[in-house]
Amino acid sequence: MQTAELIARSHAGDKAATAALVEENTGLIWAVARRFFGRGVEPDDLFQLGSIGFLKAVSGYDPAFGTQFSTYAVPKIAGEIRRFLRDDGAVKVSRTLKERAVKIARARAELVEELGREPTLSELSEALGLEPEQIAEAETALAAVDSIQRETGERGLTLEDVLTDSPMEETVVERLALTQALSELPDRERRVVLLRYFHGLTQDKIAPLLGVSQVQISRIEKKALAHLRAMLSPVF
Repeated sequence: MQTAELIARSHAGDKAATAALVEENTGLIWAVARRFFGRGVEPDDLFQLGSIGFLKAVSGYDPAFGTQFSTYAVPKIAGEIRRFLRDDGAVKVSRTLKERAVKIARARAELVEELGREPTLSELSEALGLEPEQIAEAETALAAVDSIQRETGERGLTLEDVLTDSPMEETVVERLALTQALSELPDRERRVVLLRYFHGLTQDKIAPLLGVSQVQISRIEKKALAHLRAMLSPVF
């Protein structure tokens, strides 16, 4: 039976179809889980965590996304494992960033209630008294790993698209090292990538935020992506 049919049946409440999906994708779940070996968690536990993420992927997948199910599932599997490791203290996020992220979430919720819609980045920045890149940095540090598949403000590009030629399962997993790579970029390059690919701003909207021209933003972005490719290429 085709994966698409099994997913449709699972969405309709067919538990046998869900079980079949898990069985057919055991290798994929293990492939993701192996990337987290040596973090102080037993392999079987990592597999179970990955299975939870896989089931969430099954539940949330929609063919209209325009991506293969396996491509959609990999970040969900890894995200569940990473969330556990983060909450368990194996993945460190500074207290300052955690506290800032909480304030951002609270302010966002208040603005949604006040405005009746999601606030813009500039509105959030004004309410918090923070620079846009500070907001992006805090949210990125605690973001789910599927941020690599979030579309930018134009052409529907994702960071996954621009870093590799194809969204292959094995390379998607390794690109979860992205947060570490971002932290090693020069400050201005990191700001541009955060605002472009994690907040979906266009180059012309970023330019006034950083006080430079759109052409300069384009050059900075190209340089940043080249640096990211160089840093991430050894794990591909």
